[in-house]
Amino acid sequence: MRVDNKNYRTVWMKDTSVFLIEQNLLPFIFKIYEAKDYLDTCHAIKNMIVRGAGAIGATAGLGMAQAFLEAREDDFWEYIDKAKKDIEATRPTAQNLFYAVNRVYHAGKSSTDPRAAAIKEAQKIADEDVESCRKIGEYGNELIKDGFNIETHCNAGWLAFVDWGSALSPIYVAFREGKKVFVYADETRPRSQGARLTAWELKNEGVPYVILPDNVGAYLMSSGKIDLMIVGADRIARNGDVANKIGTFEKAIVAKEFNVPFYVAAPTSTFDLDCNSGKEIPIEERSEDEVLYQTGLTTKGKMEKILVCSPGSKVINPAFDVTPAKYITGIITEKGIIKPAENSIKKLFS
Repeated sequence: MRVDNKNYRTVWMKDTSVFLIEQNLLPFIFKIYEAKDYLDTCHAIKNMIVRGAGAIGATAGLGMAQAFLEAREDDFWEYIDKAKKDIEATRPTAQNLFYAVNRVYHAGKSSTDPRAAAIKEAQKIADEDVESCRKIGEYGNELIKDGFNIETHCNAGWLAFVDWGSALSPIYVAFREGKKVFVYADETRPRSQGARLTAWELKNEGVPYVILPDNVGAYLMSSGKIDLMIVGADRIARNGDVANKIGTFEKAIVAKEFNVPFYVAAPTSTFDLDCNSGKEIPIEERSEDEVLYQTGLTTKGKMEKILVCSPGSKVINPAFDVTPAKYITGIITEKGIIKPAENSIKKLFS
């Protein structure tokens, strides 16, 4: 990712600190957050300083590595086991988090030098995330024709992974190859990741785009203005059901109604083979405040949080929904494009 002519990853580790792009301040302020210990890193994940499947996973892995560095010899594994539980409790839906934490934990557990092994494994996970997303871009680019209008939901780009992204990676590859593409970015309430993060990314890359209110997609699809829709995923069940940002399910239904190809882009680290179907995916419920209040930039250049709903109102705020496999045209992975079916998914891991 390039910001002001400098290359960045969303998350990295230096010494004992984990550094992250503070996504809650974007697109108004670009700032790096320093998590000095694993509890700071837990805070960053839970409060969405970092968000997005791959970025959460890489951050969780690095947080696990921090715990190995922090643990004292007299209660080493007791400390590590507590840290593992703390990190896993931050975001229950994101499969990449559990994937990364377990890899780092077991790398340390099976080594004669647990600290060095944990750091090495955490860095390896981050590097693999970058390479997987790059390959997703190459495979997904094959679906994009010159002149395509593409709709996205939420943010599954640079910021949602360590680099490149999943849903946006094919768009970036196509654009850099010289294809004319236009992106319709759903605003993605209540946190507006599309309006704030996807739009910021596309602007930095120079890709033409427009922000859509979340309820405009059906109108555009019915008018024949959308050629393709690509979204990301936070967990994919063994049968091909996909959990993604709330609102994805209704987009998939509309896409099927109007014969718009609907693709999910995700690395294999997002698949949960122990989860039989979407019914078993835990759905995170987040704070009412995300709906009741909005944060933005005032005319005086200050970030401010304001109430935008009727005072005293109650809110339900599920962060994700599940799109059944029957609504999904295909899943773009680093190993190729597959059908959302159990036999196809099994082949990815054989």
